[in-house]
Amino acid sequence: MDAPVSGGQQGAINGVLTIMCGGDQDDYAKAEPVLAHYGRMIKRIGETGAGQTTKMVNQICIAGLVQALSEGLHFAEQAGLDREAVIEVISKGAAGSWQMDNRHATMIKGEYAHGFAVDWMRKDLGICLEEARRIDATLPVTALVDQFYADVQKMEGGRWDTSSLLKRLDK
Repeated sequence: MDAPVSGGQQGAINGVLTIMCGGDQDDYAKAEPVLAHYGRMIKRIGETGAGQTTKMVNQICIAGLVQALSEGLHFAEQAGLDREAVIEVISKGAAGSWQMDNRHATMIKGEYAHGFAVDWMRKDLGICLEEARRIDATLPVTALVDQFYADVQKMEGGRWDTSSLLKRLDK
């Protein structure tokens, strides 16, 4: 079985990871009670490899969301808006996301010494882009955000949280 996770270190500590599984149904049935000790959402997606492919989808979505949140916060700052007030309002509407709820405050403070590192995200996005080429999928936003993360690495931010895309815009 393959069973990649989402939720980071805090998700693991709190036992609330999302676990994307691929493998034989019988093997999954045996593993699920163990996985339930540290996962709040556990789902078999398909045969072996489906979990890892689902993790790729997760990382593709996160990359776009974090870039959009970074641009929104940057725009709000440049427009002279109170970014906390803006987030308070838009997080309750269609723009709301886990990234917005859990990362906006540290982004506004310019704090990036936590969470999922840029180096790790670049590794994951590289895997996604390689698989996209193999299956003939087009991922232009993912490729662009990967290059933005390369910019963050050039700023010596490889160990910063992925939300550090805002720092790239504010430089």
